[in-house]
Amino acid sequence: MASLRIDVMRMVRRNKLVGMWAAEKLALAEENAKAYSDELARGAVDVNRNDILAIIRRDFDAAGVDQSDEDILAVMNVCWLEAGNQTETSDASDGALVQIARNLVK
Repeated sequence: MASLRIDVMRMVRRNKLVGMWAAEKLALAEENAKAYSDELARGAVDVNRNDILAIIRRDFDAAGVDQSDEDILAVMNVCWLEAGNQTETSDASDGALVQIARNLVK
């Protein structure tokens, strides 16, 4: 059960990080950016709202933000690694993976 709790917390953290990135791309003001990322974070535990790729894709398309699905997925992967780095079970290899993923995204 502890592993499931850690995975859920990691997903929430990942969604929050991705939400902040997406909010920046959407040019949302500070309070709106926080609300947007919080909403994506809450979606991690809601089956009807947990497809954040589809949510971000829809929002980007509506706002005219030019980002491919591959770009969004790359950011999601980096954020997943960063979120894992924030858990008590992370180790040095997680940090190395984050750095590798960052280099791949650049």
